[in-house]
Amino acid sequence: VQLQASGGGLVQVGGSLRLSCAASGRTFSPYGMGWFRQAPGKEREFVAANSWDEIITNYADSVKGRFILARDSSKNTVYLQMDSLKPEDTAIYYCAANHRGLGTRKRDDYTYWGQGTLVTVSS
Repeated sequence: VQLQASGGGLVQVGGSLRLSCAASGRTFSPYGMGWFRQAPGKEREFVAANSWDEIITNYADSVKGRFILARDSSKNTVYLQMDSLKPEDTAIYYCAANHRGLGTRKRDDYTYWGQGTLVTVSS
């Protein structure tokens, strides 16, 4: 499966953005889907993920209550709604898929990665 992330941009503190991750090549329905981010000089970190059946959704503590991950299977697309953005949310955001269908936080569990989309939050 190929993943294409989009929706990044420049936003002020407290603003909102919605990232999209479109899957192609095959349906993403059996896959666990996740979002990760990487800030300059830092390692890639977990943001959010859900299992193939959407029963399990995990969020990093730093984004809980502000970000929401959702799927639209009819569009083969996963979204990350980001509200109340902070400067520390500035990073390149990557979507990823794991064929085990898990909502896992572990980066190494993911097989497929999108190219990333840049989010910049200005104060």
